[in-house]
Amino acid sequence: MPPATPRRPRRLLSLSAAVLTVLALTGGATAAGAAEQADSAGQSARSAAPRDVMLVGNGQGGTVSFIDPRTFENLGSFNTVPDLDRRIREMDPIERIGYEMVNSIQGYRKLVDDMAMSPDGRTLYVSRGVLSDAVAFDIASGTMLWRYETEGFKADHAALSEDGSQFIVSATTADKAEVINTATGKLHAEFATGTYPHANDYSPDGSILYNSSIGITSMPKGLNGLKGKRQVVAVDADTFEPLRTYDFEYGIRPAVFTADNKTMYAQLSYLNGFVEYDLAKGEIKRTVEMPFSDKAAKMRADDYPQNSAHHGMAMNAAESKLCMAGTIDDYVAIVSRPGLETDGYVHYDTDALPYWTATGPDGKHCFVSLANKNEVSVVDYATAKEVARIPTGHFPQRERPGKLTAEALEALDPSDG
Repeated sequence: MPPATPRRPRRLLSLSAAVLTVLALTGGATAAGAAEQADSAGQSARSAAPRDVMLVGNGQGGTVSFIDPRTFENLGSFNTVPDLDRRIREMDPIERIGYEMVNSIQGYRKLVDDMAMSPDGRTLYVSRGVLSDAVAFDIASGTMLWRYETEGFKADHAALSEDGSQFIVSATTADKAEVINTATGKLHAEFATGTYPHANDYSPDGSILYNSSIGITSMPKGLNGLKGKRQVVAVDADTFEPLRTYDFEYGIRPAVFTADNKTMYAQLSYLNGFVEYDLAKGEIKRTVEMPFSDKAAKMRADDYPQNSAHHGMAMNAAESKLCMAGTIDDYVAIVSRPGLETDGYVHYDTDALPYWTATGPDGKHCFVSLANKNEVSVVDYATAKEVARIPTGHFPQRERPGKLTAEALEALDPSDG
């Protein structure tokens, strides 16, 4: 049984009222003085440094949930598709056909694909899947600051530069990654990728941007050779000029990169496990096959969700542990480096669909999205045990660490998402 769900937090909106109540009971201030002190307290809270949060993109719900990574409480959510009906009405016939085709191929409507918070904790950037766009919101006011239409029919995984100036989004059917200037919402640059670009990952030092492609997922495994280019394309993170291209037999799913830029750990389409890849030599060093669950052992490869047996990989801050989502197996595994031995498993209900993992800001916990349960599981890297289970919105998938101001926190919808 999972640990008890944490209690929800009280809102910062109650801060001024609390100050007024205390002063009234003690008789230590006039009403005017109490108001002044309450206002001062409110200003102090709002001027405080942004707090750490975990963002959870609820793919089908069209919302982002915000999690306190210390208490594991759901702080509230933000609606990223307030314009959904209008966007669908405004589609021309070609756009509407593309929209319906993507929904059909994927099997559901993914409204939130990826997201990131600005370093100052005020602005939310979202890649909106089947709406084929990227948008920016000022959370405190709820205002959409800009909207950028990506090329083709699906906006996929995204990444935000460390300084927050560029939001990189994979334009799936256009076979390119588009770099958006976050100040203007305009295209800054673009670069060619493999077929169906998927993840965008910065190297730990921020000097290299890696784009991974998965190939045409609607084709069966028997036609793997026709799926297109399955590649990791490395570009200069400042100029976006190509540095090196790595070719793979199968699509590259989630991946992590070591701080020395020498090793990549990646999940591949159809592989019930992961690979250790030498970036200098351009070759797989080790392939780790993980155990099938009874359910997964009976599945055909063409029934894997979007060709993924395992989809979700993270690494702790010390780079001593990996966190692997066994998507078809309904477990998450903690694996030790460098030996790549499994420390332990957390097993979930059948069809929970663990679909993404991300390391929290403290570097010690792995957050696992359980897409079909509308929950996030928190696993301790040190013990390989689940320490919390958090309710979210509909179909959580991507998770990202970020910052959030007090003003933005006050503006969140108190629902889970």
